[in-house]
Amino acid sequence: MTLRFEQILADGVAECSYLLGDDAAHVCAVVDPRPDVDIYLEAARRFGLAITHVFETHIHADFMSGARELVDRLGGQAKLYVSTEGGAEYGFDHETVRDGDEFRFGGLRMKARFTPGHTPEHMSYFLYDGDTETPWGVLSGDAFFVDSVGRPDLMGDDQTEELTEKLFHTVRDVFMALPDDVIIYPCHGAGSACGPDIGDRMSSTIGYERRFNDYAKIESLEEFKKVMQTDAPPVPTHYPRLKKVNAKGPEVLRNLPRVPPLTVERFAKATEGGAQIVDTRDMMDFGAGHVKGSLNIGARPELSVWAGWLLDPEKPIYLVLHEDADLPGVVKLLWRTGFTEFGGYLAGGMSAWREAGRDFAQIPQISVHELKDAQDITPLDVRKPDEWEGGHLPGATHAFLGELREKMSDLDRSKSYATYCASGFRASIAASLLAAHGFETIRNVPGSWKAWSAAGYPVETPEQK
Repeated sequence: MTLRFEQILADGVAECSYLLGDDAAHVCAVVDPRPDVDIYLEAARRFGLAITHVFETHIHADFMSGARELVDRLGGQAKLYVSTEGGAEYGFDHETVRDGDEFRFGGLRMKARFTPGHTPEHMSYFLYDGDTETPWGVLSGDAFFVDSVGRPDLMGDDQTEELTEKLFHTVRDVFMALPDDVIIYPCHGAGSACGPDIGDRMSSTIGYERRFNDYAKIESLEEFKKVMQTDAPPVPTHYPRLKKVNAKGPEVLRNLPRVPPLTVERFAKATEGGAQIVDTRDMMDFGAGHVKGSLNIGARPELSVWAGWLLDPEKPIYLVLHEDADLPGVVKLLWRTGFTEFGGYLAGGMSAWREAGRDFAQIPQISVHELKDAQDITPLDVRKPDEWEGGHLPGATHAFLGELREKMSDLDRSKSYATYCASGFRASIAASLLAAHGFETIRNVPGSWKAWSAAGYPVETPEQK
């Protein structure tokens, strides 16, 4: 036997799924799949394995589950296994998993362990060689991360205190009770908002976490409650929505969502009157010319998360791409945070739009050198609160991008603003959002905080104000 163990990262949402099995028995399982499931089918074929089981550690909030999509693609060969501990209910066919249930894939044994706290039903899966008593690894889902633990506040204020207490006991009584050499394989890496300050590494050991994980070292429940309340990052707006979608069961599409090509004339007509247009080009290209009202979310992995924060899932999305060939990759990123309704994409992109004589809007780009010397431009910092508190441009105003739409009323429309973030990616989203809502004197800062710091320009902290 050779144990086949694949950790598969979905960039952007920073989600880790797993394919694991025995190539002598030619069977395997997939745990916590994303919706674009071809990657699991291809991996199974590469190793000569049949996927017979699909597991979910919990009802996800941060990405659209691909479990039903994968089971459907397998034509009835695999079944979907979900936890029904904690009173969890589902709107789709499933197999029940309870604490202590075991599953075998040749020489690999998986044992379900109830680990509530992040969610009421959360299940982790301990991994064993055959009938050995000590696990060599654990798929910890969102209960336990590298340098962190799952947040317990996603189910609403009425459940947060109870879940925080359950999470404390899960961390202390389950994970910290394991031997030091057990390997932790979490459902998320750095960049996810499912836990505070998740570490950069994709796996860890219990021994390492026992020494260095500040959350795992807390021995007092009251201290744990205080720290979890203080350290939790902002909750993305798509989390409550996707929690409901995943409990009910996402629609099975059997392919990528359909996105038809539109001529300039049809695109223009379809997007009249406030349509939801997403331009995925680089900030410099977008600034030079774009369809008025477009939101500039570049075709990078982070597209998934910021689409989740800022787009309306009830409205069709119209896409403007750098190249038409980018379409499948962009659609996958949007699908991961639950977007399946598309009005179409602009065939030929902005070149076709310009050549057809259509009007276009622009957003000026300003360098950090120009911004430093500008007397009448207010820097608008759209980074997360902890980034802002770590240092910002002198005289800047802060409005976190995820909450910018709600905070627009606090901004002075008579002022000229220059949006900045860490690199310019989020800043360009913010500039396009403000422009779409009628702000007339907006600039974007390419390079943003990194460029400002590299130039050696002065910074300010909240205490200095």
